[in-house]
Amino acid sequence: MYIKRTIEHTILQIGESFPSLVIYGPRQVGKSTTVNKLFGTQYRSVTLDDIDDYNLAVENPKLFIETYGWPLIIDEIQKAPLLLNEIKKQIDQQRLAWMANDEPRQLMYILTGSNRFELQQGISDSLAGRSGIIDMASFSQMEKYNIPAQLFTPDYKILLQRERESSATYRTRAEIFEDIFQGGMPDICTGVSERNIYYQSYISTYIEKDVRKLIAATSEIQFRNFISIIALRTAQELKYSEIASTVGIDVRTCKSWLSILETSGIIYLLQPYANNATHRVVKTPKIYFMDTGLCAYLCKWPTAEMLSNSAMNGAFFETYVVSELIKNFYAFNKNPKDYFYYYRDSNQKEVDLLYVEQNRMYPIEIKAGTSPKNPTKNFSVLTKYKMDIQMGLIIDTSDKMRPVNNEAFSYPIYLLGS
Repeated sequence: MYIKRTIEHTILQIGESFPSLVIYGPRQVGKSTTVNKLFGTQYRSVTLDDIDDYNLAVENPKLFIETYGWPLIIDEIQKAPLLLNEIKKQIDQQRLAWMANDEPRQLMYILTGSNRFELQQGISDSLAGRSGIIDMASFSQMEKYNIPAQLFTPDYKILLQRERESSATYRTRAEIFEDIFQGGMPDICTGVSERNIYYQSYISTYIEKDVRKLIAATSEIQFRNFISIIALRTAQELKYSEIASTVGIDVRTCKSWLSILETSGIIYLLQPYANNATHRVVKTPKIYFMDTGLCAYLCKWPTAEMLSNSAMNGAFFETYVVSELIKNFYAFNKNPKDYFYYYRDSNQKEVDLLYVEQNRMYPIEIKAGTSPKNPTKNFSVLTKYKMDIQMGLIIDTSDKMRPVNNEAFSYPIYLLGS
């Protein structure tokens, strides 16, 4: 069963502007399935998971490109980076032909890769200016429930109007935590795979295919432990020395391994907001897993109910909200790093999220329950930035939007992205 992806429009739109597309994303989030759904009847498709095609691509990349021609979809392109130079040559030659014949530009190559760590330098060197770049993640809640998505805005007036028009159905706290526990991986959401079996295989495949060549062969067991340690710290500040000490590695290795997780789309690092008024503000990012199901599996939570009642319920709910926002921005070709930050200072005053756009700042608190006590208590610390502080949001498990006080509206999680 194919579930329509919000990012489809973005892929088609960017494909009209470049002769090649590169779609990044973790393994098994649906990159190839979506591309084949959109282009499969018009484009030839090849995967470098096929040993014969892989050998040809590595040993004779020129012959590979000549053999398959274009338009062409190449899956797992990171396995044969030398193909990028041949693709560049073909694009440049075809550009000259289009110009000479006054013909419109076409989308020649669609490249998908699950290991951005290996691929991005080659893309920057060979396909700069020739390729549109798209980030893709696992299913959002809007996709899982087949609800038309819109780019998130923190403007409460717009959100109130969207609430009236939305087809989203209220989901209880228990139902939200079931979604958190299951995660957004397509094979789980569509019932193809059993959750625990799937994630066990996923971790092994990820380490075997994406990580093994980037770490020492003797470090695989430590790396597995490392991922679990990071999962237990989702929605927390990044403390390299503490993590390194717990895993039994040095800080340099810890930073390298975190970079692998971030670059391959497993985690997202939310940066603190900084300007000239931030000398007492925490400077370290916060860690968030991009798929809460994978995170819950790594933390060994056996059921959604136990997770919901645990001491980590707030961290998982916050992770769910942040990952949904990141997925939403990816789907609409927006860079979340240009908009989303967090605030924490040396006095332990914190605001979970800051949405910053030009001179406007929208504070956002994330609460796993309903009717939290005094949720806007720290909003006043933001006045030091001398920005236009807007009405904030309290993202929670309530059933509808309503004013909390003069500083914020409650905003139900089930509406996020609609």
